[in-house]
Amino acid sequence: MIVDIHAHYFPKEYLDLLVSIGGRSLPEAARPLTARPGLQRRDDPSGIATRLQQMQEAEVQLQVLSPAASPPYAEKEADAVAAARLINDTYAELAQTHPGKFNAVVSLPLPHIDASLREMERGLDQLGMLGVSMTCSCFDRSTAETEFEPLYQEMNRRRTVLNYHPIQNGICSPMINDYGFTVSVGASLEDAAIVLHLIARRIPERFPHIKYPNLPERPSVTARRFYYDIVGHGSQAALLCAWKAFGADHLVAGSDYPVLLAFESYRQNFFYLRESILPPEDVDKILHHNAQIVLGLPH
Repeated sequence: MIVDIHAHYFPKEYLDLLVSIGGRSLPEAARPLTARPGLQRRDDPSGIATRLQQMQEAEVQLQVLSPAASPPYAEKEADAVAAARLINDTYAELAQTHPGKFNAVVSLPLPHIDASLREMERGLDQLGMLGVSMTCSCFDRSTAETEFEPLYQEMNRRRTVLNYHPIQNGICSPMINDYGFTVSVGASLEDAAIVLHLIARRIPERFPHIKYPNLPERPSVTARRFYYDIVGHGSQAALLCAWKAFGADHLVAGSDYPVLLAFESYRQNFFYLRESILPPEDVDKILHHNAQIVLGLPH
């Protein structure tokens, strides 16, 4: 069975709270998406049956949830903590209601480091979550910057999984955002930028227990120590490029659910690998083993 390491669930209560907090809490690029069918819509429990049916059709056993480009970040610590507790508790309740079908990575109340350390502990130890979620930047500061190092220290101590997601700020570039490419192009550039920032800050070398040992080395080698999910909008060219660049062992099953449902079926997001020129044994690794290995699940 497939573990979807990159899926989302957007409770109405949570998105309403982010809007009420205001300021820079909800990224500008994410706001219009909350009203677009099939994209970052507001979810409610009535849609779970449909989601479970789609998972069954796609042979997906487990979805690992995060709030994508709408993390619980706020300038006031109390606001950020309230939002983080709400989204983490919602995911934990969903996992408890549907055992073995859902889990999550801990959302942190950034940029408040001490509060984030407390929520990380609560999410991992009390709620049983599978890792930690961060976006590529927080209020236009790369999350590879030195102020975030206490988080890396704690994750390194815990040997936990760390998941990054674009926050949809178009890498703060008018050359991207002014041309309407904030999501379609900018999200991929955010992913590339955080990998480069982590390499430049020597995060994998200094915190080797977050899955990236045996450094220093050439950046091209370091890049192959991270894991990349297979969301590619069905592009065989993108899949082949990732396979050649990073190797089958470092590609994991992920869907960006529900975003891709606007373009293709949930099942096709995974099964397009079987239509590729990748060796069958590599397809099997990517779909049925790699995410489980990263998350410490049976495979």
